[in-house]
Amino acid sequence: MSELDAIDAAIVRELQDDARLANNVLAARVGIAPSTCHGRVRSLFERGVIRGAHAEVDQAAIGRPLQAMISVRLRPHARGELSAFAQMMAELPEVLNVYFLAGADDFLVHVATAGSEELRGFVVNHLSGTKDVAMTETSLIFEHLRGRPAAEPRSVRPAPQA
Repeated sequence: MSELDAIDAAIVRELQDDARLANNVLAARVGIAPSTCHGRVRSLFERGVIRGAHAEVDQAAIGRPLQAMISVRLRPHARGELSAFAQMMAELPEVLNVYFLAGADDFLVHVATAGSEELRGFVVNHLSGTKDVAMTETSLIFEHLRGRPAAEPRSVRPAPQA
C-alpha cells in the first residue's frame, strides 16, 4: 500500500470526481504549482495508486442496453485455470468487468449486450457450453448508480511544509 500525503490524497479525490481536469485546474484546486502537480500525478501513476483514467460510456447509447451480472462457478478440476479463465472473459467484447471472488462462486462477470438473445448466446457459447464451467446464474441490471469513493485514503500523512 502506497502512503499518501494530504496533497496526493487531494489529487486522488479530485481525479476520482473528474479524471479530465486540466493540470492547471487540478493544481489550483489542491493549492500547488502546475509543475509540482504534474510531477505528483506522474508519481501516483508510477506507484500504481492511479491505474488509469477511463471514460464512463452509456452502453445503451452504443447499442448495448441490456446489462447483466453473471455469477460463474468453475468445476473443481479447473481450479488451476482461474487466471486463464479470467483473462479469456476480459477479452470478450461483451464483457465490461470481471471480478474474482471469495465464496461459493469464482467470478462475477459484468456484461452488456444488445438484447436477451445476445445475452443468451453469450452464456451458452462462452460459459455453459465450456467444459470448465460448473454453474452460472444471470442477474439482469435494471439501473446502475456510481458510488462515491471515500474522501480520504486510509493512509494519509501530512503534506510537507513549503
